[in-house]
Amino acid sequence: MKALDDRRFHRGFAVVALFTVLAGDAWRYSISWYGFGVVAIVLAVVSVLLLVRTRKTWAISRLPYPFLAFLALATISIAWSFYPGATALGLVATYLPAIVGVTLAVILSWDDVLLVLGRTLRIILGLSLLFEFVVSVFVRSPLLPFWPSPGVDYSNLPDPIPKLLYWSRDELFDEGGKIQGIVGNSSLLGFVALLALVVFAIQLVGKTVSRTTGVLSVAVAALMIYLTRSATITIALVVLAAVVVAVLLLRRFEETRGRVWAGIVVVVAAGIAVVVAFPNQLLALVGKSPDLTNRIDIWAAVIDLAQQRPVFGWGWVSYWAPWVAPFNDLHKNSGVQQLHAHNAWLDIWLQLGTVGLVVFGSLVLVTLVRAWIFATNRPVGSDRVPRAFAAQTLLPLLIIAALLVQSIAESRLIVEYGIVLLTLCAVRLKAQPMPLAEVNGTVTRAR
Repeated sequence: MKALDDRRFHRGFAVVALFTVLAGDAWRYSISWYGFGVVAIVLAVVSVLLLVRTRKTWAISRLPYPFLAFLALATISIAWSFYPGATALGLVATYLPAIVGVTLAVILSWDDVLLVLGRTLRIILGLSLLFEFVVSVFVRSPLLPFWPSPGVDYSNLPDPIPKLLYWSRDELFDEGGKIQGIVGNSSLLGFVALLALVVFAIQLVGKTVSRTTGVLSVAVAALMIYLTRSATITIALVVLAAVVVAVLLLRRFEETRGRVWAGIVVVVAAGIAVVVAFPNQLLALVGKSPDLTNRIDIWAAVIDLAQQRPVFGWGWVSYWAPWVAPFNDLHKNSGVQQLHAHNAWLDIWLQLGTVGLVVFGSLVLVTLVRAWIFATNRPVGSDRVPRAFAAQTLLPLLIIAALLVQSIAESRLIVEYGIVLLTLCAVRLKAQPMPLAEVNGTVTRAR
């Protein structure tokens, strides 16, 4: 049990846990859903052991109240769920990453989070490039997963096989092609690359890695973003750049923040006006069709269903269960049954109704505000002397911002890595609402 107290063990566990939630399909496609289930259970067991071992440093009562309210609402929704069995399974799929997220928040400092994210993302991007290279050079054809996803029968595949079913489409050297990497999805790989760009850039600016490592890492992340060609990630890049500029201005002009805020409001209002006035032109600019790659049809089907139970929803389910109504025939894309609404907020409304939107929205809003405060407040040591701003304090804000942008086009915010990263940020920011400073080599809480 002494290993549970070892900081190196904490970091190693964090790398495995983050790899599993960020590249879950790499496990599922290679060792099957059952193998993935074993990995998930082992991570959950270790998480519980770590929480028990560190019980003196945390308490359920000190976790964010909106977080606890969301879990409670999802749990009691089994009472009115249209599919109680699927809700029970969905609760398992939600509690496991939530427990992992709480554990990471308890055992890791923000410096540790930056470190383990860097290691994990380098592994995923490196393996993804290697995987796509092997497929394009040696396999030379699209590659199906070794194990099919739920609801997919490999003995009765349509001809041609829908692109959505492939693990790799063999497009590494195709002009305009979108690689999918070990995660098996170009949009997901694009998000991983975006997160990597954020982490690697912070490490480079914060000088927590060598300049050579930092520059090469940023270059690889940028290359992966280009190779995935995700419109959502392109938009997220613009949003994150705007967030960084806003934070840097607030840091630079501390004495005149009112004027900076006025400028931020004007720029945001102008941006919204441009989006409303020229939606199709902007979509074309990022390579998207007006129907947002069939998302409009999916959203319409979800909205129609949600309106039938608008207050408390149909019951929590996390990923859609394709074997039960109404998900068994709710929507198909290119012949493939969809497993989420491609919009986290519509998914929340569908599953937990307006009440769920308020509760989950409160969790996100409180976490976002705390992340903003964490990024824009100057660290002050116990001697009350202000310290220099640190690049690392931008990390939680940019993670939340990236998740929010993606939540418009994907439902990942409420499953797997979305739950883990949101929980990690929410719990850690409540425990440490202000950046820390060093005084005579001792880390202290800013006052």
